[in-house]
Amino acid sequence: MTSTLRRIVLAAIGAAVGTAALLATAPAMAQNGYPNKPITIVVAYPAGGDTDVLARLLAEKLSTRLKQSVVVENRTGAAGTIGSAYVARAAADGYTLLLAPNTVSIAPLVLKAGTGANYDVLNDLTPIAELGTQSLFVVVNKNSGITKMSDLVARAKAGKVETYATPGNGSPMHIMGELFNKSANVKLSQVPYRGTAPAIVDVLGGQVPMTYVTYGAVAQYVGNGSLLPLAVADTKRSPFAPNVPTLAELGYKDVEISAWQALLGPKNLPPEIVRLLNGHVNEILKQPDVVARMATIAVTPVGGEPAVLQKLIAADYARYAKLVKEFGIQAD
Repeated sequence: MTSTLRRIVLAAIGAAVGTAALLATAPAMAQNGYPNKPITIVVAYPAGGDTDVLARLLAEKLSTRLKQSVVVENRTGAAGTIGSAYVARAAADGYTLLLAPNTVSIAPLVLKAGTGANYDVLNDLTPIAELGTQSLFVVVNKNSGITKMSDLVARAKAGKVETYATPGNGSPMHIMGELFNKSANVKLSQVPYRGTAPAIVDVLGGQVPMTYVTYGAVAQYVGNGSLLPLAVADTKRSPFAPNVPTLAELGYKDVEISAWQALLGPKNLPPEIVRLLNGHVNEILKQPDVVARMATIAVTPVGGEPAVLQKLIAADYARYAKLVKEFGIQAD
């Protein structure tokens, strides 16, 4: 672990311990004996991405605390809507859960009617707990010859850079791409993939010159020099890459966007199960080893009550509905 990462981890652990008194004590078993059989956490993206890594970490910890097997199942496709819709239609018994990024709020807005993967994020899913937040970065292949944002914009305007990779239509990265196009007055075209991991593979291979991505997904490649982060789309610099400027610092306004990860269940999930799982998640998020492991994928722990997550989902849905309409974003 580098000295910078070590400082970040220690600071995050300190913050988590400092808020421990505000969190509820370890929850008791639900009155109906839940859980009395294995629980499945669905991830709507391929293995290897941030969401998948976080889901497997949570599954491991929940399994220990609930004394029941918790497994991760990857159900990919259609910008995450296949897996999300599967959970939305699952029995509301707490045995099928969803761990998803904020794409869960955006993707339904870009789907065409009759896709078979439709769901209403405000009414078909039960918020359990927000797990963490992540900043989004502009990242390029080291062989692109681009070393700063002004290079990227100049090449884009000259037609020498034409595309960017994303984990799918309607992802926060796709929205970021459209916001950046507008701010920088360029016309870069999205190349959607079925998840972050395959998108990064093609950027590493040079098939696509750049991507918008969370830092944890590319940290190892930034570390070995294969990829170069140019800017972060947040209100302030990321503690995980403090030398990378914000887009606003560089003169590109109104491109502030970030990602979050959350645990959800089907609609009508019983309140006692929601409370049980929420309590365990909040306890897990303050464990020092969990904070440290989340730092390795550049996720800042959050936690909190289901009602707070519900408000966050509603706010994102309202914001992205306007952006999707403005940019005319649609699934292929």
